[in-house]
Amino acid sequence: MSINEKLSKIQAELKAKKSKFNSFGKYNYRSAEDILEAIKPFLLEHNVTVTINEGVEELAGMVIMNSVAKISDGKDSIEAVAVVAVDMDQKGMNSPQKFGSASSYAKKYALGNLLLIDDTADADATNTHGKGVKPKLEGIALTKAKEFIKNGGSKDAIKAKYDIPADIEATL
Repeated sequence: MSINEKLSKIQAELKAKKSKFNSFGKYNYRSAEDILEAIKPFLLEHNVTVTINEGVEELAGMVIMNSVAKISDGKDSIEAVAVVAVDMDQKGMNSPQKFGSASSYAKKYALGNLLLIDDTADADATNTHGKGVKPKLEGIALTKAKEFIKNGGSKDAIKAKYDIPADIEATL
């Protein structure tokens, strides 16, 4: 089985719970740790590894953190990148906290890009009320899906997770 097929199966089956709660905004969210915990059972099953590498650079006077999530079967690999600016002027945080916050955010979004996890829809938009209806492929999820296919991913993996209107499917 190719790395694309393995990743497609994982994307279609992965459920990463939102175990954290933001008391200020009153919403649940998932962390990079939630995603990593959810993917662990798939690693042995599909004989793959997932790694995250980070780098920091300066660009136009801003500190930028790059996070690269990679899935590999030892022979081939697929990776996804997230880029986050470190807000060095953030009040109430010391430097390690500023970098730690940017790192957590970048890791979460690199993993989300790799595994097609979409955080943009609210609970009402994705609530199927027990009817097994898939969410529509739109917005950021559509952008991620196009990037996934461009990098060799399978349209079937996207179809397994989303309802794709015919006009949208034609653009994939």
